[in-house]
Amino acid sequence: MNTSDISTAAPKANEAFRRAVYDGQIYLLPATDISRRLIADVLQLIEAELGQEGPVREAQFRLTGDELFRRIGRLRKVLYEETRFLQAMRDIVGEYGFDARRNAFDPLRLRVSTHRGFDNPKAAPIYYAHRDTWYSHPACQISWWIPLHDLPPEQTFVFFPDFLRQAVENNSGDFDYDTWTRDKKSLRIGWQDPNAGTTSLYPGFHGTMGDARRVPFSCRAGEILVFAGAHLHQTVKNETGMTRFSVDFRTADVEDFRAGIGAPNVDNRSTGSALRDYFPPLAYPHSS
Repeated sequence: MNTSDISTAAPKANEAFRRAVYDGQIYLLPATDISRRLIADVLQLIEAELGQEGPVREAQFRLTGDELFRRIGRLRKVLYEETRFLQAMRDIVGEYGFDARRNAFDPLRLRVSTHRGFDNPKAAPIYYAHRDTWYSHPACQISWWIPLHDLPPEQTFVFFPDFLRQAVENNSGDFDYDTWTRDKKSLRIGWQDPNAGTTSLYPGFHGTMGDARRVPFSCRAGEILVFAGAHLHQTVKNETGMTRFSVDFRTADVEDFRAGIGAPNVDNRSTGSALRDYFPPLAYPHSS
């Protein structure tokens, strides 16, 4: 691994931070009081749903797959809809100079990677190498990913940084956001339909990466991973005996969007716009 691919210190100036992310720099930033409060809040919700009879990271071994999916779905809906989580997102990025008056926010999402979840054909899309932008997100989209527990590389994902500016074969041209969500609005929340993995289109790279350079990472609970939505990345197949829980969200600076500023767009052919379902920037206060 080239350690320069992942930095642990963000530029102080927000414009420099954004431009570095667009240029491919990945940041794994220290946990903050705000990120710790967020994961404590989310963990409390998870404990209420899954922790009545044992550790939440082992709940998959106590519940049927359908019951686990149903309970996780309830949690995802809470995180997606409740306004306190929007405020938490604004507070987290605000510490790095991201102005809530010019940034749109994709809602907070709960991500779950179960032990040997890849054995389930319905979960296959989770493991596709992909760019977030293939899902009709703008080139200026920045991803913010926060683990709820300390995680080794075997429970996270890998980046393929050399492909930020190199096209790969993919099926993003078949993806239209408006069509994707028109009849299945729950897809906006993420994995609310147990059959979505086999009945809906999830863009991905379906070839093999061979000896392509991979950048893995480990992390501690509450740390904040920040990267461009255009980065090619892939979830690691979890065989550790524990479920991985994390939350993530996306931001888009609307001024950068209007100016056409963002990460390289080398192979995204998706249509429609996920940006229309982001929380819009806060309005500037009226002058007196």
